[in-house]
Amino acid sequence: MNPVNKDSSNFENTIIGESKAIKSVKILAKKIAHSSTNTTLIIGESGTGKELVARLIHNLSPHASQPFVDINCGAIPETLLESELFGYEKGAFTGANNQKMGFFELANGGTIFLDEIGNTTPNFQVKLLKAVENKRFRRIGGTEEINVSTRILAATNQDLLELVKMDKFREDLYYRLSVYQITIPPLRDRDRDVLVIGEHLRDYFNREYNRDIKGFTPAAKDFLLEYRWPGNVRQLKNSIERAGLVDKDGWLGVEDLYLDFGRNQQSAEVKKETNSNNDNDIAVLSDDKKIEISPEGISLELLERNVIFSALEQTNGNMSKTARLLKIKRGKLRYRLEKLGISMKEIYELKAGAFN
Repeated sequence: MNPVNKDSSNFENTIIGESKAIKSVKILAKKIAHSSTNTTLIIGESGTGKELVARLIHNLSPHASQPFVDINCGAIPETLLESELFGYEKGAFTGANNQKMGFFELANGGTIFLDEIGNTTPNFQVKLLKAVENKRFRRIGGTEEINVSTRILAATNQDLLELVKMDKFREDLYYRLSVYQITIPPLRDRDRDVLVIGEHLRDYFNREYNRDIKGFTPAAKDFLLEYRWPGNVRQLKNSIERAGLVDKDGWLGVEDLYLDFGRNQQSAEVKKETNSNNDNDIAVLSDDKKIEISPEGISLELLERNVIFSALEQTNGNMSKTARLLKIKRGKLRYRLEKLGISMKEIYELKAGAFN
């Protein structure tokens, strides 16, 4: 939570990338910044940079010199969220020894950014809706209405319309917040932006930690492009920062960047299943090209895993060649790998073994 930030520098350059998807986000952010609307909903997976987009809108607006106030609604208990946003009068409740201005008031003339808006309760949403619609509110324990002129940006990584159907989010608030919508694409859908962001982060951490990392090995670049990055840019940043702390100079390889984030366990479970199966759990392709299945049965998942690994071994871990060999699209192959728990680390071990 950052109560007040009057930094009016242009944050556009911090949204790194040249893909069509991210360029569209920047263009829309500029249009919104200069529009008369006061409400925008920013949607995206965790780690995609929703706050950066909010700051970009603020800093490109005519009110860039005014406060930018950001608050994580999911990090504050409901009992405190109302007092944090709207403030309170002295004596309003036990412990209210002084009058306190809320974040809406502190952001007057500027922008308030409500992150994780989907984590708020319907009870709080009623009070928020009134403030959004009327641009006025009362402090807790107060009788005087306070008028504000504040741009309201909200963000979520959840499907708010689905929450509306479940009666967990007010439909009227949803439509009031989403006069404009910006959807930030996940890193995996941003073409080669991961390499551009990776180089930018490498330069940054070289300066930050006084390192001399020269760049990424060819295998590491392949890894950056092939890995799904479920944590998006935030995960990439953490991965490169970790690599920069470990290595003082030289080139970053796959082993420096790899962060499995829980998939090692899934992969290990599949391997355990593989090792526990006997020879009867192997499908044999007969002369008439029918698969012979033993009376003991066969694991279809194991069969698919073995076929994919055989193809990967035949192509020395080349994803494009493997996809062609299996007669599926590369994206479909990545999906099957993820579902079966085959990690990119295993694939790059295959690549490394091909040159040993």
